[in-house]
Amino acid sequence: MEDLERYRCKIHVTHDEVVDLVRNSMPAEEEIFRLSDFFSLFGDSTRLKILIALEASEMCVCDIGASLGMSDSAVSHQLKALKTSRLIKSRRRGKFVFYSLCDEHVRSIIDLASEHLTEADK
Repeated sequence: MEDLERYRCKIHVTHDEVVDLVRNSMPAEEEIFRLSDFFSLFGDSTRLKILIALEASEMCVCDIGASLGMSDSAVSHQLKALKTSRLIKSRRRGKFVFYSLCDEHVRSIIDLASEHLTEADK
């Protein structure tokens, strides 16, 4: 077990100006919960695989399943969560429904996280 004492101050002193700055800059509790829910979607490896696949191309459920080695029902279940959270969008063409990333922000979030991890490994 790692020694947690090294992460603590040697004496307990509150720096009121810093505490005030942080308290005044924090988003409302509701916004924190929304952000937490949003980031939890990226925390599931299956959903993340789907998002990364959709970075490459717009796809239907069958294509996503074939690309990722998943059943259509498993893909559909994850797509519902991603669409509800507005990370992906869909369009119907005949009998097919094609899915794509909702906007460039989704791509940027994934790319920034990957970049951060690459830099952190150096």
